[in-house]
Amino acid sequence: MKVAGASGVGVGLAGCISSNDGGGGGGGGGGGEDTETDTQINTEAPEEDITVQFAGDSNFKKVEGEINKILHDNGLPSNITLEVIAGSFTTGDRKAKYKNILSAGQKKPTIMMLDNGWMLPFVVRGQLQNLSKSIPSEITDKVMNDYFEASVSTATMDGDLYGIPLFTDVPTIHYRKDLVEQAGYDPDNNGWATEPMSWSKFSEVIRTTMDETGKDGFTWQGKAYEGLSCCAFNEFMSTQGGAYFGSLDNLFGPVGDRPITVNEEPVIRSLKMMRTFIHGNDDPQALDSITGNISPQAVVQMTEEPSREPFTNGEAIANRNWPYSIVINGAEDAFGKDLGVMPIPYGVEEGQAKYDGVGGTCSALGGWHLGINPNSTDTQKQAAVQIFKAITKQDAQLRLFELGGWIPPVPSVFENKKAQELDIIGRYLDTLKVGGQNMVPRPVTRVWGQESTQISKEVNATIQQNKTPAKAMESLAASLKQIENSV
Repeated sequence: MKVAGASGVGVGLAGCISSNDGGGGGGGGGGGEDTETDTQINTEAPEEDITVQFAGDSNFKKVEGEINKILHDNGLPSNITLEVIAGSFTTGDRKAKYKNILSAGQKKPTIMMLDNGWMLPFVVRGQLQNLSKSIPSEITDKVMNDYFEASVSTATMDGDLYGIPLFTDVPTIHYRKDLVEQAGYDPDNNGWATEPMSWSKFSEVIRTTMDETGKDGFTWQGKAYEGLSCCAFNEFMSTQGGAYFGSLDNLFGPVGDRPITVNEEPVIRSLKMMRTFIHGNDDPQALDSITGNISPQAVVQMTEEPSREPFTNGEAIANRNWPYSIVINGAEDAFGKDLGVMPIPYGVEEGQAKYDGVGGTCSALGGWHLGINPNSTDTQKQAAVQIFKAITKQDAQLRLFELGGWIPPVPSVFENKKAQELDIIGRYLDTLKVGGQNMVPRPVTRVWGQESTQISKEVNATIQQNKTPAKAMESLAASLKQIENSV
């Protein structure tokens, strides 16, 4: 996990998103009005009482009071209050909502929580405030120099910063340590927390534990939505040595001039594995090396929360999910220390894959940024700057980490002794570190939205047994080629 300033990141992914994607830097954000995005914001705190609307998700809404206390303890003036507006937990729904709000020129919400995978198209359309041009350099310099390179790269364009990374998300496998021990396994002495196991071994462990305990098996996110293409399938594919566009060097373009590799054998193998998880070894497309029937049929319609709930309710043995779920399930009134966390398993070992950066354990790059709505009033923007000053302080980041499992996007905080001593999440930092060192981003370009839709549709059709893996990937390759050539 590299620090942004160490490699001079600043251009970010600017070269992959064309200015033809709906407008450029200085305007176009407000429903056809010329909304300025680079006007200097008054950095003095407003004197009147003011409430700043923050578009987040239900997890942030649940702890709105605690977040306000953290911000006030870190210098946010007492006359400023953060109001969390809970949006959909599904990332694609949030993107569509924001697009409607910003295109209509609505003044609220003032601060938006933006997925790192789809923030930059909003920048290109001139729909987010240019922070490098409008807020104090003490904030932007800290982000550009001290934050994780991967996080910063998805928040910058042409050297300017448009988002403050709020947290970095690292997916892992969460499992019931007590149940696998009941089935005869010894996770602690076998290094499950930091030494990735193979998918073959993992499927055997889950099936054996299911037979021993009568519980359901492994839940994950298989619905046809952004989370399938960017994350769950991205991991299954990458751990088998497959890739969307060959080498990871091609992830961010150039669009139209990169190989399309979804119809290659490792990608097809990953789909066969997913089908085997759900439909068992009697499926004509089953993968012989995998023990089948470890995932319920319902995973084909699951997103994050529907996949977590059976696990939290004690019905399932394992769940692929994000750190927020660790905080929920590791609490004393849930599973406590009986919660185990392991890196994503692998299909082929690192170094055995055709392409660099895949094979071995792979975790999808996740995380969210904070951006400012350029249509908001000057007073609202002033207050937003005060919130940014508070939330970028180390104490605030540590306390948010403890509160919700939101991993700080700053390596110095991640390595902080206080972080390692945090209740619940501190127990799992070694596992999260392995995931963070093996992150695979989604191929975020100006056409990713179109491509993501096609990917999730074909993958979902395959795991529902409506298409064979080979036929689905043949169709997907043709669709991706058409999209790439349309630029």
